[in-house]
Amino acid sequence: MIPEIDISPLFGPAGSARSAADAAILAAATGAGFMTVFAAPGLLPLDAAARAALLRIFALGPAARAKLLRCSFAPGSPHLYRGWFPLQDNMRSYKEGIDLGPDIADPARAAPAAGDPLLEPTPLPPEATLPGWRTAAATYYLAMEDLGARLMRALARGLGVPEATFDAAFAGGISTLRLLHYPPRPPESYAGLDAADAWAEYGGERRLVAGGAHRDSGFVTLLAQDGVAGLQALAADGTWRDVPPREGTLAVNFGLLLERWTGGRVKATWHRVLGTGAARHSIPFFYEPRVDAVIRPLPLPGGMGFAPFSYGDHLWDAMTRFPEFRGLAGARAPRGVRAA
Repeated sequence: MIPEIDISPLFGPAGSARSAADAAILAAATGAGFMTVFAAPGLLPLDAAARAALLRIFALGPAARAKLLRCSFAPGSPHLYRGWFPLQDNMRSYKEGIDLGPDIADPARAAPAAGDPLLEPTPLPPEATLPGWRTAAATYYLAMEDLGARLMRALARGLGVPEATFDAAFAGGISTLRLLHYPPRPPESYAGLDAADAWAEYGGERRLVAGGAHRDSGFVTLLAQDGVAGLQALAADGTWRDVPPREGTLAVNFGLLLERWTGGRVKATWHRVLGTGAARHSIPFFYEPRVDAVIRPLPLPGGMGFAPFSYGDHLWDAMTRFPEFRGLAGARAPRGVRAA
């Protein structure tokens, strides 16, 4: 089963309850590499109304969406990293959505003068088009950013390193809030794909794959689901397990970079989305450091060494391998590791 953990103690003082939550989080991170979490009412915006407020953006018409497109899909658009991506045929995942950066919560956190596309402003619909949507998105972004920090501190305590070990890297980070829509996938959208990418056997049934199996490249992903099943995680025994979309919970998984940073103790778990014939929405939040944060090995027993590297360089290399960012690999020069 996927561990389900009450993280309410992370919002309170040190004590036995918080220590128990830390231990449960570490066990999930180093074991299943996947968990669902919930908290006492009022601590997190995980209700249906909060999701609906964010997902209103999918009511935009084609013309309004076109103004938000990234340059991969709209030649001449100034947006490289943030913005809208449309449905694409012949891909392992069939989804549309938008990537929002930290400027949704604070416009000062975009820095176009820096010349770094990872710091570019997010294209947003006019307030008059979706009244109140920006406020809802800012509120949700800040809540997930705060939760990401609390989870990283819990992991640090569990790993036996100072609680603030990760704080400096994530201060002023460039976390991404992604709003996704998976419509029912038409068979013709699979043209040209290998059968293994298009279909999966599960529960004695042949199911269409809406989102191909993958491991996230970064640190921590906080995923709100809309009540429609389909998300699965790969268990240690090699079987796929459903991640139930229970109301008031977040699915949490850990990425490859955190696995590397923790010397392999935290596990980056494979996950996928199977089609159900119904439309599905999801809201992942990718908790990320600053672009100039330097990732160095942690002082953990048995940890594997690696050469320090700039997070921004790693991120750009990883993201430009995805079809949503095709053709952009050379749009950002590596910055390297800043001098100490």
